[in-house]
Amino acid sequence: MTTHLHMLPPSVNNLAVRVFLRAANLPFAEENAWGKTRTPEFMAKIPAHLTPAIEHKDHPRGAMWESCAIMMYLANKHKLEALYPSDPERRALIDSANFYLTGSLYPLIARSTYPRMGFPGYAGEVSATQEASAELKASARNAAEGAIAEPLEVFRTYFVRDGFIGDGPTPSIADIRLASTLEFLAINDTHLPAWCKDYIARVEAKLGKFYTEPAADVRGFIAQTKKAS
Repeated sequence: MTTHLHMLPPSVNNLAVRVFLRAANLPFAEENAWGKTRTPEFMAKIPAHLTPAIEHKDHPRGAMWESCAIMMYLANKHKLEALYPSDPERRALIDSANFYLTGSLYPLIARSTYPRMGFPGYAGEVSATQEASAELKASARNAAEGAIAEPLEVFRTYFVRDGFIGDGPTPSIADIRLASTLEFLAINDTHLPAWCKDYIARVEAKLGKFYTEPAADVRGFIAQTKKAS
């Protein structure tokens, strides 16, 4: 059964699922959703108008979104033990890492990187407030960038340590999500910690072209953005 993936190539949220589908060796088809997410056709299937999103005929609604939920669903369906082990303790680490990333780390990354990449901010944030001055927006972006160090240290000392999240010999879905997310930090002024670089390299070395090929879209977009700024 082929999974139809709606994705945006420059996005690290989308990158996670693109890497996962390749690493899982599942049949899939990718469609660039740029300019399509607010169309009636798209919203009839995915009312949240978000990517990544998949269409899958076995799903009770026929489609779903959210990168971690997509990976969890497909890994459970296809019993992908290497990527999402059923052992309760190892799975607990993986789930906790993904929830901590989406709830605590990624909001800071979005606030610090989106303004530089031209992505829209979330409603209620300084970057999305037209009345806010350029100085206030810059101050808010810098504050978010500075705050990233704390959750990164949590990932280093608690989740990752010297291996992979879930304590397995190969990357789990949480490693795919974290490594993909860290790609965006190349746009910031703060240098990426050495352990993060080593970690991304470790994940990429294990996954090979399954990681490198889709990551090239994100890396190319960041390089082009930095060159233009």
